[in-house]
Amino acid sequence: MSIIRILQYPQDLELLRRKGKPVEVFDEAFATIIDNMFATLYHAPSCAALAATQLDIPDAPHVTVIDFSPDKNQPLCLVNATITHFSEEKDTLREGCMSVNSRKGKSIASGVERASTITVEAQDRHGKPVKLTETGFMARVIQHELDHLQGKLYIDYLTGLRRKTIERKIQS
Repeated sequence: MSIIRILQYPQDLELLRRKGKPVEVFDEAFATIIDNMFATLYHAPSCAALAATQLDIPDAPHVTVIDFSPDKNQPLCLVNATITHFSEEKDTLREGCMSVNSRKGKSIASGVERASTITVEAQDRHGKPVKLTETGFMARVIQHELDHLQGKLYIDYLTGLRRKTIERKIQS
């Protein structure tokens, strides 16, 4: 397995803004991409999940890998995922991102409002249908990663002084 370079804002902005390409073929080459994504996830400190569009992968597929279990033994792979239901109930919690760090590599976080419960329909790494209803941190992680697959970063939710503060921290 190989570690893939994690793209960084703002240097890699054009790549971070691309949308994940729908996956139609679940072959050995695709399995290798997923394995390399998990290797990268487990190699990165304090990383809960990664989307293919965050990584230096040509023609990044519409896939995210997630595992924030303490022992990193609960891997979840979502392919071609779509959120089919967002709860009306929302919460605001601090979010960070492996692609949004200061020049010194320090993580930068800010409060982002998200639905507290979601339902997501996807495929697993073999193309089998998956339907999940998630709450709490898992719901937040899935929303964050699926934003990446649409070319959106968590900082896009920030405005005014909050956005300016984050931009200053990125430059420091």
